[in-house]
Amino acid sequence: MFTNSTGDVMSSTELRSQTTHPAISIRPIRLTDADMEAEFVRRLSPKTKHFRFLGGLKELTPKMLKSFCDVDYHHSMAFVATVSQNGEETEIGVSRYAPNANEDVREMAVTVADDWQHQGIGTLLTEKLIAFARDHGVKTLYSVDLADNTSMRQLAKEIGMSARRDPEDAHQVIYSLTL
Repeated sequence: MFTNSTGDVMSSTELRSQTTHPAISIRPIRLTDADMEAEFVRRLSPKTKHFRFLGGLKELTPKMLKSFCDVDYHHSMAFVATVSQNGEETEIGVSRYAPNANEDVREMAVTVADDWQHQGIGTLLTEKLIAFARDHGVKTLYSVDLADNTSMRQLAKEIGMSARRDPEDAHQVIYSLTL
């Protein structure tokens, strides 16, 4: 279940999975989350990193971290899903959009920690991002993914994105959603 206690898209959202997992909070990313974001990416499996970054990546560069965490709430936005582990906030997923040459189009991405995949967190993060984008004048979200990324294919189908092969790379698919 996805609830928002205040109805404000910028507030934290608490949800409980149907299993014994702790409460999950979904909130906007902050510049102060750079260390948490770096650790999140470090913990991803090579396969998940391959799908997210369309190739090999061990960890984020300082420039990438600043770009990922320093959102302007208009051209760029990101939401993180976190849990409290040993009294510390731990990132378990992220959805984001980034600028495009067209003012009302954004490229999006969603990533969920390996241990938390296939539990609906990617869907919740994506729904949060879509609602925010719609409320802020974005008309189209798109994602470029590897064709063999079955998790993204399932998510795209679930949220109603169209799919087409990337004309510049047969190993990639471009998913698109008109808002």
